[in-house]
Amino acid sequence: MMVGVGAGAGEIEALVACSDKSMKIGAPMWDLETGEKLLHIPTCASPPFGFLCLRNRFLVASQLNKHGSVGDGAISVWNFYKPQQPRLNYTAEAIGPLSCTNDGIYLGGGALSGNAYIWDVTNGKLLKSWKAHNKSLNCMLFSDDNSLLISSSDDGMIHVWSMISLLDVEETRGSPPSLHCLSGHTSSITGLLTTPNNYFSILISSSLDGTCKVWDFISGKLMQTQVYPLAITSIALHQRERLLFCGTEKGTIIVNKLDVVLEEGSSVVIGGQPLELKGHNGAITALTSSRTCLISASEDCSICVWDIFSWEIVRMFSLQKGRVTNIVVVSRSLFLPTPNHRKVSNEYYVSQLDKYPQLTNSFKGTTTLLSLCPHYKGIQTCVDLRSIDLLKQNISGSQKADVPVARAIHMKVEKSVESRVWATNMAKHVMVINKQLQSQLLDLMQCRLFLPNNTKSRKTRKKLKFFCQTQEEENKKS
Repeated sequence: MMVGVGAGAGEIEALVACSDKSMKIGAPMWDLETGEKLLHIPTCASPPFGFLCLRNRFLVASQLNKHGSVGDGAISVWNFYKPQQPRLNYTAEAIGPLSCTNDGIYLGGGALSGNAYIWDVTNGKLLKSWKAHNKSLNCMLFSDDNSLLISSSDDGMIHVWSMISLLDVEETRGSPPSLHCLSGHTSSITGLLTTPNNYFSILISSSLDGTCKVWDFISGKLMQTQVYPLAITSIALHQRERLLFCGTEKGTIIVNKLDVVLEEGSSVVIGGQPLELKGHNGAITALTSSRTCLISASEDCSICVWDIFSWEIVRMFSLQKGRVTNIVVVSRSLFLPTPNHRKVSNEYYVSQLDKYPQLTNSFKGTTTLLSLCPHYKGIQTCVDLRSIDLLKQNISGSQKADVPVARAIHMKVEKSVESRVWATNMAKHVMVINKQLQSQLLDLMQCRLFLPNNTKSRKTRKKLKFFCQTQEEENKKS
């Protein structure tokens, strides 16, 4: 159940698929144009939404079967240029769904316990872990502008999280409040999709309750509900043709034109006689689309490639054993060796992921204040705070060098105080910047809600105004 990473125009596309049954099945890759099998990753088994392409350079998978202690998890990373040598990253608990930002800086993961995790893949640091849901997480998705994280669970709840709040240096501990809690589904979520629009941002969710819901996830408003007679097990979207594909428990695929208009109240659309594709003998487990085709996978181990104009099956693949849980489309050229064996730059490097967050305080270790704008990697400040034990060692060393003890203590304490004052001022400065960014986010939400004015109710605007005033008062108090 993974949306593919589209290749550029004119590039030859390849399909990678994996199962959740056994690591021995692995993940094969085929040429979509010729059907040729290009390579095979020997050890890979991932749950739904646990397989993705990172920065067009790496395949990342949350692994179900791993070597290690019971209860722990692992995230494997394969370099496209060395697909046979994965890097194992052991996590505090087994991770199911994965998602990454468009720039490939942040990686999010969800656990069966309802906990969520965010890593910075450039340095491997676990930036945030918190209780996101009361039930198991089954889907995670970053918004197109990377400012929001959307998560869902088995109880049908969808939460929208602000990345500014999640990465806030003042809120590194505890569970942050979600920006929105979208409740409307009565059964487990089976898919999340986003698509940008001029005046609002659309989130599409599917569920086993037989509905697809369209949300404006900036305001949290339910815009449309599509009702079907069968449980929806997977969804995909063709952006260019504006087509929504819904896989069902019976193995059919329902094709609808995505037509959403911003209205005063939410609308309910009862599925009539839409186009229905038949080619599988089991429930649809994964859907994705490329430039000219739809790709579907089923519990019957088959993968079908459909032409989106004739709606005929142009190619079929088989995983031989186990249901296909993830399919992803990449550019075939990414798996070819680089010219003259040139070394890949550090820009495409992925660090070893931390298992636990690094505990920092004002007395020990090194605290890193991360820039809230990941594109500007240079704007990062490291504050070196020496520990008391290290200070005592330095003083003891000065004694051996016949330096007066009182003078040595004075020099060390003065230097430590200056460093801590500087660090405190720097932290306050970053907090001020963070509050400003939060205020700008609220202004952006308000602008989106008020465009156009005639489509928003007075009640919604009044609630937003009260919310903005409350946030401003809290910022002034802090």
